[in-house]
Order: sequence, then C-alpha cells, then structure tokens
Amino acid sequence: MRLLISFAALLLSIALLQLSSGAIGPLDALSGLKTGFSRVQIGLLGSAHFVGFFIGCFWAPRLIGSVGHSRTFAMFATMGAIGAIAHPLWIDAYFWLALRVLSGMCVAGCYTVIEAWFQAKVTNEIRGRVMSAYRVVDIGASSMAQMMIAFLTPASYISYNILAILACIAIWPLTLTQSKAPEVPTPPRLHPIRTALTSPLGVAGVITAGITASSFRMVGPIYGADVGLSASEIGYFLAIILIGGALAQFPVGYLADKFDRRRVLIAMSIASIIVCAAFVVIGETTKINTYVLAFGFGATTFPIFSISAAHANDFTTPAERVELNASLMFYYAIGAVFSPLIASSLIQNFGPSAMFSFITVAHIGLVIFGLGRMMVRSSSTERTKYRYMPRTSFTIGKLIRRKNLD
Repeated sequence: MRLLISFAALLLSIALLQLSSGAIGPLDALSGLKTGFSRVQIGLLGSAHFVGFFIGCFWAPRLIGSVGHSRTFAMFATMGAIGAIAHPLWIDAYFWLALRVLSGMCVAGCYTVIEAWFQAKVTNEIRGRVMSAYRVVDIGASSMAQMMIAFLTPASYISYNILAILACIAIWPLTLTQSKAPEVPTPPRLHPIRTALTSPLGVAGVITAGITASSFRMVGPIYGADVGLSASEIGYFLAIILIGGALAQFPVGYLADKFDRRRVLIAMSIASIIVCAAFVVIGETTKINTYVLAFGFGATTFPIFSISAAHANDFTTPAERVELNASLMFYYAIGAVFSPLIASSLIQNFGPSAMFSFITVAHIGLVIFGLGRMMVRSSSTERTKYRYMPRTSFTIGKLIRRKNLD
C-alpha cells in the first residue's frame, strides 16, 4: 500500500509540474506578441527551452548521485518556478530566453527523477497500471496546461506567479512521501553514431517528430493568434492536437505491430503531409476547420516518434535498448532545438501557414528517405512490441526496456 501511495505522490508531482511547464510556452508566445517581440524572438524562446532540456537530461542523473532524488527534484522544480516568476522583472526577449533555459532544465530534470524512481520501484504486478496512469497523467495535465491560456492574461505578473506557485507545490508530494528513495541510477550512455548506423530511418523519424512537435508547441500560439483565434481558442487548438495524438496511439500501435513498421511510418507521414497541406489551403477559413485539422494533425504526427523508436528497437538487442532509446531522445531534442526558430522565421516572412509548409517539407523528406531505406534493407524478423514512448527524459528507455522484458 505504501508503494502505491508513493506512486500516487509521484504522479501528482508530475501533474502539477506539467500544468506549470506546459503552460509557459503558449503564455510566453502570447506575452511576446503583446509586448512587441518579433516572431523570430518568440521562436528563440522555444529553442531555448530545448537547450535547457539538453542540459537537464545530462546533469540530472549525476546530481541524483550527489544529493539524492528528492533534493534533485526540488532543485529543478525551483528552476521552473524562477523561470516563470522572473518574467515580469524585465521585459526583454533575451532575458526571457535565459529563463526558458531554466524551464527546459526543470522539465528534463524532474522527469528524470520521476522516471528513475519508477524504474527502481515498480513491480511486475503493478507495472502495467502504473505506466498507464503515468501516460494518462502526462497527456491529461499537458492538455489542461494548454487550456489554462484561457484565463492567464499575457504579460501579467499574476499569470506567471500562478505558474511559479504550481511548480513550487509540485515539490510537496514527492518530498513528503514516506517511501524510501531508490538507489542512485546509472546515467545512460549516449551512442548517437552507433544508433544512426543501427537504424538510420529510426533516427530520421525521431528528428522529424522533434521538428513537428516543437513547432506546434512553441510556435503554434503564434499561428493561432495570426489566424484570429482568441487566447482561449488557442488553448483549445493546442489541447485538441494533444488529444488527437493520444487517441491515435492505440490504432497506430496495432498497425505498427501487425504490418511492416516502415510502411506504417511512411503512411503516417503521408497523412501528415495531407493534413498540413489542408492547413495551408483551408485551415484559416473557419474555426471549425482549424479544430478538425488540429485533431488530424495530432493523430498523424504524434505516433511518428513511437513508430520510429519501435522500428529502431527491432534492430538491437535488449541489453542495448536503454542506450539506444536515450540516443533517440538526443536526436529528438536536436530536431526540437532548431525547429521553433525556423518555423517562427518563416511565419514572420511568409505568413502563418508557412509553419505547416515547413512541417510538410520535413515529412516529405522522411517519406523519401523511408522509401529509399526499404530498398536497401529488409524489415527485421524479430520485432519488439509497440509502446507509446513519452518524450520526457533520456531515462525513459529504462522503463520501456523493463516493460518489454516482462
């Protein structure tokens, strides 16, 4: 019973943290537009978030070894609080850029702690329930965070103060749990070159997923504002994308386990191209069109990461999968770092639909590369089971590996 209570405490901490960190991106975008930031500067804020994510993923396991899980979580959560509450102190794009690095470190560091705790404590009897609850909490809180934009006034001290308070409260459940902290995790080693040689298509897929996801999360609010959506409607727009992506995991997972994953990946990418093209042609005509296409965008683009990861795992051994999945997260972050800056620059110069033109180009490249890889190598005869894989930290691979081995 104490173990289940400790998991509930971890999930509550993640939910509160996600409400804070998930809302900071769209709030920054709308605040930047209100205070006169250029769209390129707003894109830089999104890129800065993933720079911080990089730093946090590398630093967190080592910090856990020095001060323990609870203190590490508290430190990274306070980084998120500082990154939020300091915004009104100085309305400057480059000062905010530094604050967004702190926010990115907060997300990576806190998720690393939570996932290391789960990996060490979860038992075979409750593993499925815990992982399912983890996914529901992650997606549900992230969706709610987008809708918080409806009542968070842009460029307001109160709005950023609310997000800072949520980040601080997120410390309470984990630090007050009476469950003993697990042993210090071994930091996963990254082998990006080996991973690229093992599965070039898997790497290309996760980079494309990083380009796609960071564009909509960090630059999507600019698109919404430019096509005439209100703050609350932008929140619905972003939340619908997440919901579409979550619901699509089940049928896409079935297809990815039944058929050649490369064909499924290419088919999903082609579907993404169609949806993005529809955004360019008709997405700005009515709000209903925007919401319907948003659902289709999430349903066709979100599974790309998990399909690519499953395909890459088919070509490696169980002993190598932790490092492989960590390297895939590394490639995902590379795509995510540069994408917001490019997408915002295109919007500034060519209009809001240019963001979806950019994403279309990325998926066209993935389709062409995927077709080329099908002519070079046959599909693996030994297949791992498809898993929805959150893009949270480098340590998520340990949870995926343990579940696959059971």
